[in-house]
Amino acid sequence: MANETRKLTMVKAINLALHQEMERDDDVMVLGEDVGVDEGVFRVTEGLLKKFGEQRVIDTPLAEGAIVGMAVGMAIYGLKPIPEIQFSGFAFQAFHQIENHAARYRARTRGRYHIQMVIRMPYGGGIRALEHHSESEEAYYAHTPGLKIVIPSAPRIARALLVSAIRDPDPVVFFEPKALYHAVREEVPDAEETWPIGQARVAREGTDLTLIAYGSMLHKCLEVADRVKVEDGAEIEVIDLLSISPMDGEAIAASVRKTGRAVVAHEAQRNCGVGAEVMARIVETAFLQLQAPIRRVTAPDVVYPGFARERGWLPDAEHVLSAVRETLRF
Repeated sequence: MANETRKLTMVKAINLALHQEMERDDDVMVLGEDVGVDEGVFRVTEGLLKKFGEQRVIDTPLAEGAIVGMAVGMAIYGLKPIPEIQFSGFAFQAFHQIENHAARYRARTRGRYHIQMVIRMPYGGGIRALEHHSESEEAYYAHTPGLKIVIPSAPRIARALLVSAIRDPDPVVFFEPKALYHAVREEVPDAEETWPIGQARVAREGTDLTLIAYGSMLHKCLEVADRVKVEDGAEIEVIDLLSISPMDGEAIAASVRKTGRAVVAHEAQRNCGVGAEVMARIVETAFLQLQAPIRRVTAPDVVYPGFARERGWLPDAEHVLSAVRETLRF
């Protein structure tokens, strides 16, 4: 069993993690809109109701505040709920429950109670969805003390990260880049895997520049790194953040000290985004090794457009390539 693998999409890998964690621990349960009978709007919860029953897989009304509020109560009682928000753009209806209660409960009770829950949220653009279905709001949550924010970039790491998130004693917001749900297949072992929350990974090693990304942007950065090697002869190191709160500042600093140049790329808007935090940390820890200004590749600071103009709004590989070449030439 330990060496057996299955080639899975991210949807199937997350589904595998849910199945295995619910088998392992009777306190783990799932709730949200259409997660039971309809098996999830993206089919992430497929098969859970049939296997674990309606006491552990709960269909809820269309009421995000009630979903997260109920999960907070469950966690205080000792359960390990996994509420699903169908699209992250609607999570603001539950933000008061997340910020006022889930994030604060450990501090408010001086450690007597903690909220062990994972809020799953599909996020990001690229699937031609409507307004409120495509935004990237991770910075709102990363700015909130008491929350851990993780974003997988591929099936195998998604499964491992979700297992770690479910077992973490504190609330974790698990952003799922829905553009990647079916875009990539990977061999995923049946045997249990975890990935430490707060630890980045080097997705590609290099010596001339560090590209820092997460979620769907990681794949555009890897594409650029391959192209720059062939066309420019430069070796680009690509860091996959995986966790934006806590952020692995040591991994970022170590890479930039080695390469001397950095470009940060994310799908969200620029102003006060995660890229700004990454740049600040580089300046604080690797300023003397920098050989060029740090550049950001982001979406513009305007409201997410209708799907007809989505491609023009989202940063793509050409934007990343331009920033990389400007930084290399400096």
